[in-house]
Amino acid sequence: MTIEQQDSAGQSQDDFPSLLAWLSQNRAEQPVLADDVFPGLWHLFRYADVERVLSDPATYSSDMSAIIPTHPDTAWMAKGNVVGIDPPMHRRLKSLVSKAFTPKLVAGLEPRITELTTELLDQVAGRDGFDLVEAVTHPLPVFVIAELLGIPVADRSLFEKWALNFIAANGGAESALPSEENVLAFVETAREMRAYMLEHVQDRRSTPRDDLIGQLVSARTEDGQLDDDEIIGFAGTLLMAGHITTTAVLGSTVLCLDENPAAFAEVRQDRSLIPAAVEEAVRLRPAFSRLVRMTTAESEFAGRTIPAGQVLTMWTVSANRDPERFDSPDTFDLHRDKSRHLGFGQGLHFCMGAPLARLEGRVVLNLLLDRFPKLAVAQTPDAVAYHHPKNVVGPRRLLVTTT
Repeated sequence: MTIEQQDSAGQSQDDFPSLLAWLSQNRAEQPVLADDVFPGLWHLFRYADVERVLSDPATYSSDMSAIIPTHPDTAWMAKGNVVGIDPPMHRRLKSLVSKAFTPKLVAGLEPRITELTTELLDQVAGRDGFDLVEAVTHPLPVFVIAELLGIPVADRSLFEKWALNFIAANGGAESALPSEENVLAFVETAREMRAYMLEHVQDRRSTPRDDLIGQLVSARTEDGQLDDDEIIGFAGTLLMAGHITTTAVLGSTVLCLDENPAAFAEVRQDRSLIPAAVEEAVRLRPAFSRLVRMTTAESEFAGRTIPAGQVLTMWTVSANRDPERFDSPDTFDLHRDKSRHLGFGQGLHFCMGAPLARLEGRVVLNLLLDRFPKLAVAQTPDAVAYHHPKNVVGPRRLLVTTT
């Protein structure tokens, strides 16, 4: 069974269900699928297989540098990207980053996130409806991450342009990896980002500040400190991936509640269920529908042998709907047990921004419920537009009506 390749700029409302149908059929009939277009690429669909790969970084490498086309102006992104490197470099970078990106720091952001969300909602006060992505779920993560890093929120239009270019350069391809064309198309954006971030890093070296960039500049371990490109690479990854992830999580949570009116009513009555609503939305609609790893040794899945040096595409959106792991896996269930989903990854590369995404989800949903006795997705053909579902699962437009 195949699905037609789509334009990465955006998708119709029917594309995500089509992807789910393709994933469900393959999960049941051929859980390990060799790609018939890209030699050396394999698809995994079952929870057990995806979890196994994510939990074994020695056998399944995150470093795709050997097969992703390179360009001198994009190399800095790989150097500081904790998502795409293996130990021991991953351990060194993460140990430094974790000192500056602590749970205490994230928890301390709640008052400011509440203030920012309130300001954004004030701008649409009195309207009968608005685009929730444009009004709240897109700008809020940009504001939060920019303030966290210590870069001017006034430069938001730059960050938004970079994020859209980042999505286009990294998603939509059937191979799940950027092509040479993707990389070349991103070169100008990469140059702009590096010059911008380098200016802030150099500023912190001359005038220390207590923001995240400042803390990364001053952080030390027994392995020494980070160099400029490692700091810039991490900051760029956080700004792009963190922004995209949280925007998708916020939009998907509202969509899931709208599609499940009984659950929505229950959340209105009992706000303590909001974290469960966010978690179920991430399970059913993880921000990134798939992850990739490379085999460093021969492996076997479902009776099929995969040689070393092969690329595994792990469909987390399929794993999270595996009936072997979750009861009624396609049902939005606020009272589901605490079984671990893979929407934020697993193991060594578990999403560092997950606590921030969860916090923003809780704050935004509470304030939406405070403001609007009735909130629903608009009943118009253009109400919802999605990103490419093979890359980012979430709305890029979400028109809502309010009371």
